[in-house]
Amino acid sequence: MSTIVKKIAPFYNLAIFYITVSVILRIVLLFHPITQSHFGVLDVLKIFTFGIVSDFFVFVIASAFLWIYLLFLSDSKYYKPWGYLIFAGLVALLGYVSFCNTILNEYGGVLPEIGISFVALKTVLFGALLFLPKYHHKLRLALFSITLFIFVLCIIQNAVSEFFFWNEFGVKYNFIAVDYLVYTNTVIGNIMESYPVVPLFIGIGIAALLSTYIIVKKSKVYLNNLPTFTEKLMITGGYAVLFLISLAAIPFLAKQEKSQNVFTNELQANGVYRFYLAFMNSELDYFKFYNTLPENEALALLQKQIPDLTGNTTTRQITGKGAEIHKNVVLITVESLSAEFMKLYGNEQGITPFLDSLAGQSLMFTNLYATGNRTVRGLEAVTLSLPPTAGESVVKRKDNKDKFSTGYVFKQKGYTVKYLYGGDAFFDNMQDFFGGNGYDIVDKKVFTPEEITFQNIWGVCDEDLFKKAIKVMNEEAKENKPFFNHIMTVSNHRPFTYPENRIDIPANSKQREGGVKYTDFAMKQFFNNAKKQPWFNNTIFVIVADHCASSSGKTELPVDKYRIPAMIYAPGFVAPSRHTVLMSQIDVMPTLMGMLNFSYQSKFFGQDVFQSDYKPRAFMATYQDLGFIKDNVMTIISPVKKVKQFSLTLDPKAGVGEEFQLYYEQKPIEKIRQDLVNESVSYYQTASYLLKNHLYQQK
Repeated sequence: MSTIVKKIAPFYNLAIFYITVSVILRIVLLFHPITQSHFGVLDVLKIFTFGIVSDFFVFVIASAFLWIYLLFLSDSKYYKPWGYLIFAGLVALLGYVSFCNTILNEYGGVLPEIGISFVALKTVLFGALLFLPKYHHKLRLALFSITLFIFVLCIIQNAVSEFFFWNEFGVKYNFIAVDYLVYTNTVIGNIMESYPVVPLFIGIGIAALLSTYIIVKKSKVYLNNLPTFTEKLMITGGYAVLFLISLAAIPFLAKQEKSQNVFTNELQANGVYRFYLAFMNSELDYFKFYNTLPENEALALLQKQIPDLTGNTTTRQITGKGAEIHKNVVLITVESLSAEFMKLYGNEQGITPFLDSLAGQSLMFTNLYATGNRTVRGLEAVTLSLPPTAGESVVKRKDNKDKFSTGYVFKQKGYTVKYLYGGDAFFDNMQDFFGGNGYDIVDKKVFTPEEITFQNIWGVCDEDLFKKAIKVMNEEAKENKPFFNHIMTVSNHRPFTYPENRIDIPANSKQREGGVKYTDFAMKQFFNNAKKQPWFNNTIFVIVADHCASSSGKTELPVDKYRIPAMIYAPGFVAPSRHTVLMSQIDVMPTLMGMLNFSYQSKFFGQDVFQSDYKPRAFMATYQDLGFIKDNVMTIISPVKKVKQFSLTLDPKAGVGEEFQLYYEQKPIEKIRQDLVNESVSYYQTASYLLKNHLYQQK
């Protein structure tokens, strides 16, 4: 081992370990079933070359605390009188933070306890090393080993976390991972119920212990011959230079993630840096990061797509074609119900038998796309009829109250308005959003113990939710007012647990198919029960998915991963039929209001798709890629003012009807259709403008 390596042995050995773990992780993800792509030799070279270099620079930044720890490792500080002076100072500091009003007390919470514990631990350890010189080297080795173990454990734990995140979403850390930090209790509960946590943690612990043993063994040379003060200055100077280089190199390497194959970009990326970017960019300013048009041009273009707009907003008068019909409305958004789960779209597993039968009795929208890949996007779409805007959903934003919403229109028409959810509406800010927009909320908190027969971390099972909904609607019916109830299901979500003996897929199998089929079963029970109620014949049921079960694919926005089923069921009022025109999730409720002949002043971007002036298009987005489908072209606008377009060529599946074909080959278009780019911008820019300037309010 060279002299230089000996002087930086802990850093060197941990860096090798981190890069090795990252390479292994990339190999595993490369061959993961969700990675549905072909990689050429250049793709593989890019993934591993750029990836390894990026990993090294990220490690340099992340190891700053290790360098500080190593910098203060010395023998001289324990010599008389310095050792006693330092110890006395630590004791005084411990007394100060324990008994005096410090800045930590100003912040409150657990921060004072954390501060006291840290100083106390440091004081005790320093005292042990000072007063027990006979055990000095053994104590130092133990502390050194514990320090390295913490770093090793973090590295392994991060790799395992990246694997499971990829397993769920098909990408490295993104906006969702940041959300998971906010809703730690729910997320940890989900992990506990979804995976064999005890064996997993034991395995991680064993791997960390074995790896630490090897790294400590290779790094003991550093403890046996600590660098001198002069050597530490030189090494620290070198590290400082490397640290500054890393600060510039990491974002530069991230900009090289520009392959047409999204999986190549994801595998090349460093997960830790991706998490940092997502954390820092939870809100994206459209006008700073995206293509824009002059305001008057954007509005003029939008007026061609949405007729009769007035002023600089989307305000327009909607006039019903006849007398208003004030039937009850029950909107059911179904968790993660991809179109591909239904028999009509080619599924042969028979996991949605009830919905398959109900589709034949309903008005079914066969060519409808979800606006996003998270529940809050689906809730935003059907509640606000607004295209998805960059960054977080409006549901999660601070400025999310008093918006022009579906509930607001129904309240104007004399309806009672409720949001029913089987979990805790605190999750994903649903309580704040719906409560702030005039909805009464019925969630798990108001269920009595007798009403809960089964629950997991996400909430009560869908059967319990639907039984509660029946009770709520029976009470509402007594008020002699029409009701609008928005129900959000939860059971089709990992860990996919549900009551035993309901379906032919065992409840302990924890399979997606089981979650889908159980939700379908619960809906059948709900409708069978609803038909017995006196209000049933005066009620319209709207069923739509919140988003698909997966959104990963070869491109940023794979269209088949955003196709969702939607139907309106009202025997005797809505004749069974199929509407095959391209449409968006934001059009569902304006279309229903058109069927009810509602007259109202609207701000919705969504439109009644049965109107003669409706122009087919669809919206879909991640938190940063904003997509627009029209004329069989997918336009994607992204930061920083990037534009991509793909031609959509049908890839038909045998045995599936033309209106239910899901799969398209998405080929990059070299010559950009600027007219479609401008239309995309007109929608997304105007939506962002209205939200930013508080112009999408109720009044």
